[in-house]
This record gives sequence, C-alpha cells and structure tokens, in this order.
Amino acid sequence: MAGARGRKGGRRERLAQRAAKPTVDPCPPGQIGGVYKPLSDDDLRRIYDTALDLLERLGVGDVPERLQKDLLAIGATDNGKGRIQFPPALVEEAIDQAAKTFVLHGRDPERSIEVGGNTVYFGTGGAAVQMLDMETGVYRPSTLEDLHSLTRLQDTLANVSWYTRCCVATDVPDTYDLDVNTVFALLKNTTKPIATSFTLAEYVAPIVEMLDIAAGGLGEFAKRPFMKAHISPVISPMRYGEDAVDVVYECIGHNIPISCITAAQAGATAPATLAGFLAQSLSETLASLLMVHAIQPGFPMVFSNWPLVIDLRTGAFSGGSGETAVLNAASAQLSNWLGLPSGVACSMTDAKAIDAQYGMEKGITSMTAGLAGGNLIYESSGMTASLLGVSCEAFVLDDEMHSNTYRALRGIEVTDENLGFDAICAAVLGEGHFLGGQHTYAAMERDYFYPSLADRDDPRTWEQQGAQDAWGRARQRAKDILRDHNPQYLTAEQENEIRRRFNILHA
Repeated sequence: MAGARGRKGGRRERLAQRAAKPTVDPCPPGQIGGVYKPLSDDDLRRIYDTALDLLERLGVGDVPERLQKDLLAIGATDNGKGRIQFPPALVEEAIDQAAKTFVLHGRDPERSIEVGGNTVYFGTGGAAVQMLDMETGVYRPSTLEDLHSLTRLQDTLANVSWYTRCCVATDVPDTYDLDVNTVFALLKNTTKPIATSFTLAEYVAPIVEMLDIAAGGLGEFAKRPFMKAHISPVISPMRYGEDAVDVVYECIGHNIPISCITAAQAGATAPATLAGFLAQSLSETLASLLMVHAIQPGFPMVFSNWPLVIDLRTGAFSGGSGETAVLNAASAQLSNWLGLPSGVACSMTDAKAIDAQYGMEKGITSMTAGLAGGNLIYESSGMTASLLGVSCEAFVLDDEMHSNTYRALRGIEVTDENLGFDAICAAVLGEGHFLGGQHTYAAMERDYFYPSLADRDDPRTWEQQGAQDAWGRARQRAKDILRDHNPQYLTAEQENEIRRRFNILHA
C-alpha cells in the first residue's frame, strides 16, 4: 500500500512539473521562417514582372478623386479611360521607400513585436458572425459578450502575438456603435498589440479619442500607436474601393499603422491558375502600397496579399485546402523577396467541429505559412467554418499547435555540447542509457516542448481519466481561463471617461 501511494504521489509531481513554465521556453514566438520556398528565383521574377505589366498596361480603376490627384502627382498616368497606370520605376520607388520593419506596439511594451524580415508571428483576424457555443456544441450568432470573452481568453495565450477582433457583435446593429464597442472590448481586455477595422472614415477620429484616453491623454496614442487598422482598399479585380481609401487617409492622418489586405478568390475574382492568381494579387497589393506611397512614403504598412481559394465545383470557400497552403506560402515568399513586411492568412479550417478535419487543415496551412516566413499569419487562431465561425476551444488548441510549429521552425542547434560525444561515451561505458544524465536534463528544458492539451498517456490511463477527446479538454481549459482571468487594463477613471463620452453597451 505504501508503494502504491508513493507511485501516485510521484505521478502528481510529474504532472505538476509538466504544467510548470519551463526555465527556457523552447519555442517562443518570433522564430525564423523562410526555408520553404514554393517558387524558384525565376518564378519570383516572372510573377513580379507580370504584376508590373498589369500595373503599367492595365492599371487600376475606380480611383477616388483625391487619390487620383495624389497618384498623378508622384508619376502615375491617367489613360483617359478611367484607369490609373503606374510605370515600373514608380512601383520600384515605392518598394524602395516602404517601411521594411516596424514595431507593432502593445499597450504593455513587453508585448510589442517587430514585424519584418523572416520572423514569424501568429495572430488573429476574421469577422466571424457565428460562435461555436461551448455549452451546446452548435453555432449561434456571435455577440458583444462573445467578443469580450474571446479577448479575455486570448490575453492568456502566449502564441497569439497580436489580437484583431475575430468576431462581429451581431447584436449591435448601428455601425458606429459597433466600431466603438469593438475597440472598447479590445482596450478593456488585453494589452497586446490590437487591430480592428473601421466601417467609415468619419469613425476614425472619435475612436482615436478613446485610444488617447487609454494611452494617458490627448495625442498620446499617436506617439506610440498600439492599434493597427485592417483595410481592403483594392477590390479584386484591379480597382480601388472609395470608402476603404477614405479610411486609409484617416488612419495615416492619425498615425495608425495599416494592414492593406488584398483578398482575391481564385477562379472568381482572380485567375484560377495559381501563378496567375499570384501575379494579380501581387499587383493589387502593390497598388495599395502605391496609394500609401502617394499619401506618406514609408508609412508602416503590412503587405497583406491573402490568397483565398474556392471550390470550383460549388463556389464554397476552401480555407483549409492544399492550394490555400501553397498560395499563402508563395505570397509570403514574394513579399519577403521584395523586402516588405508580409501578412498572409492561414489556419482557416473549413471544419465546423473540432475534429480530424479541423486539425489536419489547420496544421498543414499554418505550418507551410510559418516555414515560408510569413511575418504576420492572420486568421491562425480560433477560426472555424471557413471564417464564418469562431471557437473558444479552437483558440486554446491552436495556441498549442503554434508552439509545435515554432519548435519546428527553431530547427536543430548543432554544437559540440549538443552533439553529445562525451555523453554517448559515458552512457555506453556506464549504465547503458541516458535517463537521468545531466546532458538529458539540460536538453529536457531547452529543446523539448511539453503540451498540456495533447494526450500522451497510454490507452488504459486515458480511459481511467474519462476517455476525453481534445475538444473536451480544450473546452474545460477555456472555461477555466474565462472563470479566472478578469483583467483590469483600464483604470476606473479611464473606463468612466470612455463610458461618459461613448455609447458603451457592455456592462
């Protein structure tokens, strides 16, 4: 009986050790990607040259008057048929003068990240309108309460490096109230770098007033902007969107960094051929860069050419496909080849449930984007159902998936110590194994990631502990976090001032 109690106590100690934060994090965010290169150097050049030809010979249509004036002033030309064309020299000037790296500030400086090069960070995106309910296991319309809960939840997840509102509060019908309450949910519940979208340009200035309150006073946000804007100023194929262009002007005027997102769909708003898609998508995202260059050269912009794929048999969105994986990897490769901060969208599973399809699609698409060196990988946490849905369980499962991806990106450090010649000799001439050796202990903390959700028990132990699946474990973890994590990131004075000046709908 004493022996049995001893074994049980030892198991508790082992479990506690596994749950403890490692002395050295073996897989932190910001690992280096770029090893996976689906495009050859010749491929890159041909796609780029085709994009230049599209901008020079076809140009971009539906150019708002203010933007047209600014583009013509920097050397673009009007073909007289409603399209603005861009000479290759102007495109290359915009690329040369673009911001190559910049800091995405967190309200907490310790949570800031630097974007650019080949560093990889996973984060969020999306505008899901349905929430996978943790109690019923089925979808329902997403609400403002959901947005607050999801923001609190992700605040605890180390691998969500920035947080974009991932769902729409469908219970807030007024668009201004929606934009205001979305930003308030982010400010109240996290100090990571945040991001949102603006429905109309006139909403930017008042929301900046709210950001100033959180930053500590009038004009403080602009000094160290901790929120970026997601904008789609180019509508595929090859035309500007006036409302979004207006938002760009306002954001630049208030020093809000921007992600200019091109989201063409293969076979619908872009060619079905993957090479043709990449050429059009690149030209459209370059058109966004040219717009920024005309307004303020070098302004921080994430070059976000997001390839979206549809099932050509049905027209259904196909976010978890192999084509999505390779196209987003190629987009990251193209952006990095040009030296521009890259943003791609991966981990957009089409699965509705947290099941095998979910895991397969998320794992394949997020790993390829990371290996290709996508600087910011959007949609990578929490999204389900082809971006229509979002899930608390998915957030915690994806966070663990990202740790494994970062571990793969970190690779293998080959040093005299790691090669272990002396340790091999000691084991062979001594006890015949490596268990308990100092060399093994050092590697245990430094080189290995220990999951807290993935199950590694034997079948009998798994059965004795309730035969729980990943969805069930993730649901319990999410519930525990939402029960225990209630941060107070706004002072009482700040929150009262925001509530006095804005129509805040969350209690």
